[in-house]
Amino acid sequence: GGHEAGLGRGGFLTADALNPLDLDLAGGGGVKVFAVGQLGRADGVEDDVLGFGVGGGGFIRAEDVDLVGVEAAGRGIETGEHAASLEAGRPGVLHGAYSYLLQDANGQVRETHSISAGLDYPGVGPEHAALRDAERARYVTCTDGEALRSFHRLCRLEGIIPALESSHALAVAERLARELGPDHRVLVCLSGRGDKDIDTVRAVSGTPEGDS
Repeated sequence: GGHEAGLGRGGFLTADALNPLDLDLAGGGGVKVFAVGQLGRADGVEDDVLGFGVGGGGFIRAEDVDLVGVEAAGRGIETGEHAASLEAGRPGVLHGAYSYLLQDANGQVRETHSISAGLDYPGVGPEHAALRDAERARYVTCTDGEALRSFHRLCRLEGIIPALESSHALAVAERLARELGPDHRVLVCLSGRGDKDIDTVRAVSGTPEGDS
């Protein structure tokens, strides 16, 4: 990201859904997150939807933009092998945070599954829980298979290797783009590099070494 000198005039250009507290600490207070509104207006076109993978927490203030978070549906919500805390969890406390958790009838944390290590977690950041409950953001799910297809598609079409976390958001962005049509824009946060995920993708996709 970049930061313009001068307290009160600075900003971060970020490719992730960041906690504003982190930005305040990094910038000395009052730091604005430039992600949707300012990026969209740079070329005179407004962004309609922001898509981001749901991990540990964070949100972006952009009241005129629809926020869509994507949770890991793993092998399918119906199988129980997923990490969709907002979709299938209920309120509880984990690691000192009160939020939505995947837990059994006795309140014990359930095992989770996602092809993405960054999304394979039984809870979700309280910011996301608040956004969901306030109906400021809506949350949908994406399976391992859908994320893998978007991973390969971005590699082929753009030469960019996305993280598997971001691949979940890309898959849902494709859905939204078909629904919204060419007159709307969808901004996706590519929150990490996918070179760390190549071995996982190769193992799951059956791609021979050197051919990925």
